[in-house]
Amino acid sequence: MLVTFHSNAGASITMFGDVAVTFLKMMGHSGTVPSALLAKDVPAAMANLKRGLAAAGPDARAERDAKPEDDDADAHPPVSLRQRAFPLIELLSAAAEQECDVMWEKGAPLV
Repeated sequence: MLVTFHSNAGASITMFGDVAVTFLKMMGHSGTVPSALLAKDVPAAMANLKRGLAAAGPDARAERDAKPEDDDADAHPPVSLRQRAFPLIELLSAAAEQECDVMWEKGAPLV
């Protein structure tokens, strides 16, 4: 499943559902998809997400995966939760600044 976040404050962001639900729960939301945050609730949700990422510490899976067991030239470096959260934090920040709601739904946006 994919989850797409929308706001009038910025471009839509699509991410894997399991990661999106993790971020939603870190924000203090139930993790329900689809749903939304009202503009007045965005700053608190963003602060909760940042605290949740800080409390999560280093991404253990990313550290384990960063040590390749062989010399695979095609191996890609792991992507941590903090890196995955960056676009969402940017969207939440813009939404807070512009006092816009943030919505999310299953699937990718229609282009």
